[in-house]
Amino acid sequence: MFISAQVSIYPLRQSYFSPTIEKATETFRKHGLTVDVGTMSTIVSGEDKAVFEALREAFMDIAEKGALVMMVTFSNTCPVG
Repeated sequence: MFISAQVSIYPLRQSYFSPTIEKATETFRKHGLTVDVGTMSTIVSGEDKAVFEALREAFMDIAEKGALVMMVTFSNTCPVG
């Protein structure tokens, strides 16, 4: 099933946010997802298995670097693009 996810990442107690967000974005792309980075959130889309695997991998990778909050909203009906 093709799905989309709106992902917001909030690094906590970190001086620089960009490296954490860029690492997650790299992981999404590595899994072959379509990635649309916005100012407050990122939309990723692709096959459900790839989306869930990428989100788990991204969270685990960036959580090792410091505290964070990741909020995700899923949809199987929202248009992409």
